[in-house]
Amino acid sequence: MATLPGNLPLFGPSVFALDNSLSVSLFLLAGKSVIICYMTMPRDVLDFWFGRADDPDYGQYRAIWVQPDEAFIAQARDRFSETYRRAAAGELDNWQQPPEGSLALVLVLDQFSNLIHRGEAGAFASDEAAREATKRAIERGFDGEFPELHRWFFYLPLEHSENLDDQRAAVQLFRALPATELNAIGLDCAERHLRVIQRFGRFPNRNAALGRQSTAEEEEFLAGPDAPF
Repeated sequence: MATLPGNLPLFGPSVFALDNSLSVSLFLLAGKSVIICYMTMPRDVLDFWFGRADDPDYGQYRAIWVQPDEAFIAQARDRFSETYRRAAAGELDNWQQPPEGSLALVLVLDQFSNLIHRGEAGAFASDEAAREATKRAIERGFDGEFPELHRWFFYLPLEHSENLDDQRAAVQLFRALPATELNAIGLDCAERHLRVIQRFGRFPNRNAALGRQSTAEEEEFLAGPDAPF
């Protein structure tokens, strides 16, 4: 049995969720119910995405990032929907102060948006906020505080942009990473995104979700092997 200062007995907890935003624990304290709420923090986001530092596969590429299954999508929605709403509304801008919080905010705005609003226009609603956050982080050198694979996720908001200058910046950032087999894959992906924007000025695969009319050339592209971009 746990106790609080003053040796007050603390019975419990009974844990449940409240509006997908908080971990809520119900205790009995001196015969009365006490609710203790836990707000999602940057470390929760990073542990969900990369795993914990003591996990055997920590720091390794995870295929589920690009091919998420229904279970992974459901976890993201259940745990982080409210966190995403707050981030998109600018309520978590204070996360940008330390490098860890900055990376977590970029992940929520750029990656979690696509999981929570998969196949919908909302998947791209926070793209601009993600770019702004990632540009500020890069200007402050925050990306250099992390392992290489973590750094990818500072660069991806630029790669996901339909602005040509952002695309070129993303390619340059991936080229600056050490020449490893994994980073070569990241660079190739960035260059493929760049070529799509150079050709169309937008990502045709987003047209349906955003209510945009595809051109004949875009429809031909979408029927081909490069359609994921």
